[in-house]
Amino acid sequence: MLLAGELYHRDALRAALGESTGVVTDDAELLLACWLKYGHAGLRLCNGRFAAVVVDADSVVIATDHAGSVPVYLRREAGAVHVATEAKALAGGRPGNALPGTEPVPATPGVLRMRAGSALTLRPSGPIGVAGWVRTWTPPVHRLAILPGQAVRQVADVLEAAVHTRMAGSVTVVLSGGIDSSSVAALASRAGSRLTTVSLGTDVGDEFAAARVVAEHVGSDHREFRCRGEELVRQLPWAVAAAEIADAKVLEYLLPLVVLYRMLPPEGRLLTGYGADIPLGGMHRDTTRLASLDGTIAADMSGFDGLNELSPVLSTLAGHWTTHPFWDRDVLDLLTALEPGLKRRDGRDKWVLREAIRDLLPEATVRRPKLGVHEGSGTTGIWTRLLLAHGVLAADVAAVKSAMVAAIHRRVVGAGEHPDSVSFDEVLAAVLGSVRRCRHRPFQACLTSVQRGES
Repeated sequence: MLLAGELYHRDALRAALGESTGVVTDDAELLLACWLKYGHAGLRLCNGRFAAVVVDADSVVIATDHAGSVPVYLRREAGAVHVATEAKALAGGRPGNALPGTEPVPATPGVLRMRAGSALTLRPSGPIGVAGWVRTWTPPVHRLAILPGQAVRQVADVLEAAVHTRMAGSVTVVLSGGIDSSSVAALASRAGSRLTTVSLGTDVGDEFAAARVVAEHVGSDHREFRCRGEELVRQLPWAVAAAEIADAKVLEYLLPLVVLYRMLPPEGRLLTGYGADIPLGGMHRDTTRLASLDGTIAADMSGFDGLNELSPVLSTLAGHWTTHPFWDRDVLDLLTALEPGLKRRDGRDKWVLREAIRDLLPEATVRRPKLGVHEGSGTTGIWTRLLLAHGVLAADVAAVKSAMVAAIHRRVVGAGEHPDSVSFDEVLAAVLGSVRRCRHRPFQACLTSVQRGES
């Protein structure tokens, strides 16, 4: 058993395994005991943040956690399979055949990405044969109609348990002052460990005032980090290298976090409030009809895989280990399944979470409207203004951002270049130059070619 990551409910697993655990000293041995007793069913028991490889007789089993929060990439060769948690580690191969439960990674021929919450079994003796692919977790599609008070208590209990299982000595919580990160900070403080909170701002925007209110309330050692907005945006190659995706919109969310992680001194374990918006519909503040809200939540939960929003590489590139209580499997199961009227109630978004944490936070924090990290730091606007200053029309901004990200992805993931060797300004100039050279074609068609690396 090779394990990258950690498990979060060790005592419950030991109880399920009984005496078969023997002398278990670490999470890899615990996961191996699950496999030896239950096989694939043992993987379905595990609530954690991990990627794992099991070598069992003539089979190799490759597994992800329920959310795929530690990405798993594969490359097949004759008689062998290569496995890594970063696509760039496997780049440079030849195009190969697909495998069930995988999808190709752009700009990296032959590299496949495993689906979240699944296990793939291969037999590497001779030509690699697929023995099977199974799901170990899927987002719930049913909905729970339970009394509001009961829902509030269940959310409070499951979220507190998720935070407590992630505590290991002193911890740091990334704090914006919004309800999500503030909930994690309050519950971490309640656990009694020494707590540090950190916030990021730019010369364009910050949420420092809201974060200070929470930090003072929970009694944390609070620290603020600020950088120039243009300096933040110019670290885009680091975000692309860490997340290994080419989705410009998602990278706008992740970029401020990557910048903050790089500014932090080595402090070990970081907890975040990231991800609560997806099962609770917090990103869709303008969606008022409950049927539409639930449909949007279902779509988001079916489309999170492959975006690498939770990848540990976002922080491990700077020497930190992150963990996200809102994407604990038990928390996710409950939050996703709650009927939409508990998520949008009395005109308030994320109602059930706000009520669940009400007694631990200032009233102003409980009622504070949602503000994304990319909004609070001004990341989206800064990048947009840089493009407009270079003559990009407002209608073309989104397409130029996508073309830039695709170009950076080809270099830092596909070609393995170091992020410091890839200049934001040079990439922008190259994208605009390529567009000008094909100006005889429609602008959007030129950008599509640039995104594909055709010009």
